[in-house]
Amino acid sequence: MNTEIQGRAAHVAAIRERAEADMRAMGVDAAFIDLLVETFYARVLKHPVLGPVFDAKLSGRWPEHMAKMKSFWSSVAFRSGAYGGKPVQAHTGVADLTPALFPQWLALFSDTLDDIAPNAEAKAWFMATAERIAKSLTLSLFYNPAMDDPQRKPA
Repeated sequence: MNTEIQGRAAHVAAIRERAEADMRAMGVDAAFIDLLVETFYARVLKHPVLGPVFDAKLSGRWPEHMAKMKSFWSSVAFRSGAYGGKPVQAHTGVADLTPALFPQWLALFSDTLDDIAPNAEAKAWFMATAERIAKSLTLSLFYNPAMDDPQRKPA
């Protein structure tokens, strides 16, 4: 059993080392994660549709949210395990959150990456990751299998 635990720890460490090397090769480091989060959320706050939704949920708690998002993106990019939150639960019940906001969120994220990503490869990686996150959140928050059952839809 101890050998299993050691093997698992070595496997996790290898995954983390590979992710860190991949990010370094793309010019992504902790400073870039900070810049990405700070730039993106500054733009979110100014966005006419996204800003009010985010600010209503996070008013007075922006510093904590920013730290959490830096931890989240660091954990995703570097496989650091730094983030231990629950994104679906965090977004459940957010006033005025609709599936239509996710494409706007992605467009703003893409524009931010256009301006600050170190290269096209980094932008592509972050966009693909953001698209997976948006899809996962959309399905988790808004998908109702009963409503999408073809047998329940009128012909």
